[in-house]
Amino acid sequence: MSLENEIPEIITSSSEIILNIKKNSYEIESAILKIISTIKNGNKIVLFGNGGSAADAQHIAAELIGRFQLERKSFPAIALSTDSSVITSLSNDYSFDLVFSRQCESLVNKNDLVIGISTSGNSKNVVNGLITAKEMGAYTIGLVGNTDGEIIKIVDIALTVDSKSTARIQEAHRTIYHVICELVEKNLTM
Repeated sequence: MSLENEIPEIITSSSEIILNIKKNSYEIESAILKIISTIKNGNKIVLFGNGGSAADAQHIAAELIGRFQLERKSFPAIALSTDSSVITSLSNDYSFDLVFSRQCESLVNKNDLVIGISTSGNSKNVVNGLITAKEMGAYTIGLVGNTDGEIIKIVDIALTVDSKSTARIQEAHRTIYHVICELVEKNLTM
């Protein structure tokens, strides 16, 4: 079995989708500016998603709390996918559909910024979490694929990746949030 031709095809597909997100520069800039103002005003960034998107939420929180490229003070961020006791108790006692909304109910304050990540754009628990976040007075951003998903109808800013492939969407999401982290850090450290 030779994979010699498949490898470049996958890499080309990924790079084309990543290059296509340049068309969302306005929305990405809007997200960056809102994150900067949220942090400057003393509020926090709350993130969540499932599976690989949960890992992405944790990755973004780590970049904001730790550092991306510059030595600087920590920025307030939390990923709601990190506490297995909370997630399993909410799933068991209520429903997996409520694991993020129930946490938002207690952890999200007015003027916080909440980022929901879903490659399908339709993850029920992410949708519910974003709805609750808005009810709590938070500003919302969706990092999604499949531009016809439910999340884009809910959020204040939708950062979309035009693909049906979960892997390609996640690769583009990583590029988007690295751009965000780099420019948030740069502008808050100047």
